[in-house]
Amino acid sequence: MKWSRIAVFASGQGSNFAALAEAERAGQLGGGRIELLVSDRPEAPVAKRAEEAGIPALLLRPKDFASRELYEAEIVAELQRRDIGLIVLAGYMRLITPVLLTPYAGRIVNIHPSLLPAFAGKDAIGQALDYGVKLTGVTVHFVDGGMDTGPVIAQRSVAVEPGDTVESLAERIHQVEYELYPEVVRALAEGKVELEGRKTLIRE
Repeated sequence: MKWSRIAVFASGQGSNFAALAEAERAGQLGGGRIELLVSDRPEAPVAKRAEEAGIPALLLRPKDFASRELYEAEIVAELQRRDIGLIVLAGYMRLITPVLLTPYAGRIVNIHPSLLPAFAGKDAIGQALDYGVKLTGVTVHFVDGGMDTGPVIAQRSVAVEPGDTVESLAERIHQVEYELYPEVVRALAEGKVELEGRKTLIRE
C-alpha cells in the first residue's frame, strides 16, 4: 500500500527531519510528502526547522494532558484530520501507547543507531563502544509495543575505528542515517515495502 501523506515525529534538534525534508525538496521521496511535524517539545529546534521548511507543526506539551492516552488522542485526531498514512519517528523521545499504535499498526517506522537487536534502547552508540564491537550501524524498523523490537526494514553497517569516541562514531552513524532513512521512506511511500510476519522485503 502506498502511504504518500507523512507525519514526522521529533523531539530535539531535528537533523533527521531536516534530511527528510531536504530529500522531499529534491524529489527523492517519490510521491511522499511531509504534511506535518509532531513534537512533544514546542521549544525544540526541530520546530524552527519545520517553520523554515514551510511544514505545519503540531506542538504539544504532554504535561498539559491528564494522561499519555489523552495526549496521544489529540495527536491521532489531527493525523486523521490530515489523512496521514505514515508516521516517521525521527528522534521522538517518547514511548508510544496503543492509542496511537492501534490505528497506525504497521504504519509507524523508527530509526535506531545500532544493528538491532544489538544495543536497543538509550545510548546505543555508547553501548557499542563499551562492548568493543568492530561493527555497528543503523536500523530502520517498524514500531510495535516494545523498545526497538519491531520488524527490521533496512540496516546499514558502520565500522568502529580505533580511538573512536561517542562523538566521532555518532557523526559517521548520523551521516548514514541521513542517507538510509529517506531511501526507506521513499520505498514506503511508493508501496514497495512488504511485511510478512517479522520479515520485510523492499521491492525494486
